[in-house]
Amino acid sequence: MRSRRKILDATLELIRSDGFDGVTIAAVAQAAGVTRQTVYSIFGSREELVSQAIAGLAVEVVGGIRSRLDATGTPFELVVELVVASRAAVHADPVLAALLQAEQGNPLFDAEMMRRAKPVARELLSPLVDRYPDTQTHLDDIVEILVRLGLSVIMFDDEAVHADDDLRRFLTRWLLPAMPFGS
Repeated sequence: MRSRRKILDATLELIRSDGFDGVTIAAVAQAAGVTRQTVYSIFGSREELVSQAIAGLAVEVVGGIRSRLDATGTPFELVVELVVASRAAVHADPVLAALLQAEQGNPLFDAEMMRRAKPVARELLSPLVDRYPDTQTHLDDIVEILVRLGLSVIMFDDEAVHADDDLRRFLTRWLLPAMPFGS
């Protein structure tokens, strides 16, 4: 477990300093003080290593996001605030902000991205199900919508939804009719 943590930390530091292009198995191994074989034996591939590092960071950021979710009053408000807070978190963290760059090794542009993103979205949505158990029956659809819409909002920032309140109005206009549990 100690080597795993050192490898993940080294990966995040390389992304922070050099972007995704700077993350190679050799560079990570050297930065973590382990062998390349150790990195491969724990993660299997560079893509899996980068994805797990980003997913781990995203889970760490969840605490700040969850505090914003606690202030919501309805299931719909929680879903909207999750998108707004997630966008703010990505823009605020240099490693997560690197996801906005279309460079080689960026896990957002990997064919397996959706498979890896859905468990993270489920984790982010756990307060929804905890507070509103009836939403469990719609969770798969909510995860699918949030991953796709959330990525779009984060990747393609636009003046029309640049401010948090503008994004909330946009999401309300388009998501409220689609959410079976409403407000």
